Amino acid sequence: MHRRVSTALAVTLLSASLAGLTACQGQLREGAAPPATPAPIQLKPGEDAAAELVAAVGTPTGQLRAKKIAKMGSVVTDGEGWVLYRFDKDSADPPESRCSGDCAAVWPPVLVDENLELTGLNADLVGTVEREDGSTQVTLAGWPLYRYVGDLKPGQWKGQGVGGVWFVVAPDGKKNLSCLPKGTPKAVPPPSAAPETSPEPGASPAADASPSPEPGGYTY
Repeated sequence: MHRRVSTALAVTLLSASLAGLTACQGQLREGAAPPATPAPIQLKPGEDAAAELVAAVGTPTGQLRAKKIAKMGSVVTDGEGWVLYRFDKDSADPPESRCSGDCAAVWPPVLVDENLELTGLNADLVGTVEREDGSTQVTLAGWPLYRYVGDLKPGQWKGQGVGGVWFVVAPDGKKNLSCLPKGTPKAVPPPSAAPETSPEPGASPAADASPSPEPGGYTY
């Protein structure tokens, strides 16, 4: 069931040029004035009950922001700056999430908060969809939104192109294809499936501490 986010009061959204950067190039703008704090968008009456249905797996958010990041260009982030993704196996018309279980453990759905603030996004494109567990997931142009547990800090986009079906979402809900990985990277394992290993007898601590190669040819 798809619910559209509606405004109870007139809301002024940040207007900015969000043209994508190409060829994995581009730098963050310097000296830009900080955007005005957006007014909260109220959910329809009764939808605040979604807060009581937040599942164990999921990332509740109170903000969605369109912004530009180095190399990738125009992206959508949550309030903490984590880059958001869309899944080719989902449906946008009608909206439907087809990522649950281990999939949702690796790609936590972005769950709606009672009030959702938008910066640089068209409110008409933002909605919600009810997941099979009863939680309410944010959608953009009908596409359910996700985070990726393989991203280690805000602003990273290690999930780009994973499995050939996961892509950074652009502010218009389309796939951001500005920068694609070499080959088809694989997703990290679900957190619960990560094996616990003990160092081999006599192993060098320095060797254990050496970083592993970045998947997909990315470096950060």
